[in-house]
Amino acid sequence: MPQTARNADGDSSPHTVQRIAVEKGVSLEVLDWGGSGRPLVLLAGLADTAHVFDQFAPSLSRKYHVYGITRRGRGTSSTPEPNQTNYTAERLGEDVLAVIEALHLNQPVLAGHSIAGEELSYIGSHHPEKVAGLIYIEAGYPYALYDQAHGELELDSIELREQLRQFIDGYSLEPVKGYDSLIANLERVENEVKVQQRNTGNLPATPVSPRMTPDLFAIMEGRQQFTTIRTPALVIFADGDSHRSGDDPQSRAQAAREALMKDGKASQYAAFARQVPSAHVVRIPHGTHYVFRSSQADVLREINAFMATLPPAK
Repeated sequence: MPQTARNADGDSSPHTVQRIAVEKGVSLEVLDWGGSGRPLVLLAGLADTAHVFDQFAPSLSRKYHVYGITRRGRGTSSTPEPNQTNYTAERLGEDVLAVIEALHLNQPVLAGHSIAGEELSYIGSHHPEKVAGLIYIEAGYPYALYDQAHGELELDSIELREQLRQFIDGYSLEPVKGYDSLIANLERVENEVKVQQRNTGNLPATPVSPRMTPDLFAIMEGRQQFTTIRTPALVIFADGDSHRSGDDPQSRAQAAREALMKDGKASQYAAFARQVPSAHVVRIPHGTHYVFRSSQADVLREINAFMATLPPAK
């Protein structure tokens, strides 16, 4: 059994801790909760570390050998400069693959929460042979699957910014295709901005979270468009209920934002049905974004059922 280690919050969890190098000068904190069976690797959300699973992972280790990775920039993992290359979805996905290789894991299953959906989709799109399956825990949002039918403002803006950067830096565009693509993206983003204005123009601005640090902004700017997933996938959404009521401006604004989020989720359900029909999409009622805490029994049941469908490692 792994030794009991104490995390930064003073809570104990039965894991060991090691550091694994993923590239020159960059190493990541990797937790090991032990267990037998197929390896299951947990990836945390944007501002969290692998310790966010300290209470959840022991329940999984009864059936699987469970690991957790703290991505670069978080916790005790290395924090390289937050530039244009150090925190892209590709770079973060390659970090996960480097850990899998260092640990000699044979076709593990990856389970990611929130923004970790982009790491899952990078691997599921570009290196599906490396994993047996992917589990998206409140992680199936546009950074994990780009809706080809309707687009997404932030991801389209990131792509447009890159096109404009190349244009400004003097890179020549293809005579027809390059300019047509740039114009099409300009028009797409313009239309999406108008929709955003109609939907949110009367709402007060949402303040930037104090948890946002330069590395987290770099991750958000490094998102990419993934249009399919080429490996078995379980996609868990939490259909939480609003607990805010009242007719004051703050309550009305919050209700409006929650309605927009509900519409956004509905769009993602449809995108998965169109673009990844093989994915098993599950909606857990009354769950929060940290659904593995608010609805742990439901999440465990779905994970166990999904894992049972996977073929043995080759």
